[in-house]
Amino acid sequence: MLLPYLESDRLEAGCDEVGRGCLCGPVVAAAVILPADYADELINDSKKLSKSNRESLALEIKKYAIAWAIAEASVEEIDQINILNASFLAMNRAIESLSTNPEHLLIDGNRFKTNNSIPYSCIIKGDGKYASIAAASILAKVYRDDLMCEYASKYPGYSWEKNAGYPTLAHREGIRKLGLTPIHRKSFKHLPEQIKFDF
Repeated sequence: MLLPYLESDRLEAGCDEVGRGCLCGPVVAAAVILPADYADELINDSKKLSKSNRESLALEIKKYAIAWAIAEASVEEIDQINILNASFLAMNRAIESLSTNPEHLLIDGNRFKTNNSIPYSCIIKGDGKYASIAAASILAKVYRDDLMCEYASKYPGYSWEKNAGYPTLAHREGIRKLGLTPIHRKSFKHLPEQIKFDF
């Protein structure tokens, strides 16, 4: 069972993002404030859960959370400010969209940038340690996976319904055969042969 909070008697929001390593589509973040007594032994890092478990947990989280929000940073923003800053942007947007203001933020990862005055703690692999961060990772992944399935219908041939835009063999074969779509991140290296090594 994941930890319910970093500090008791404090309204904490867990925050996580998904899609940083993808070649296309937005980066998506979620923020979740869970009740202190909320517990579900299934809640974990979204990458460790089956699709069906993620989807059922997403519904449960939305039902029982004190507040939750999902936000994006677009492909254009990723190309303009880089993927790390776009991830921070999406996370800040999710936090600012919460219907209840948290007193502290639990951020998955080792760094964060914000203009918000809410204090925060960065927690490496936090989505496998704290329930609120795991809940945020689940909401963000379910939302983004659904979005990439919609894009797969619009731009077939890249297997996004299976790989969600990550650089799999099928995705790269699609790029070789069909080229790039409007939702591919132009600032990313899409094929291994594009990567140059300086020795």
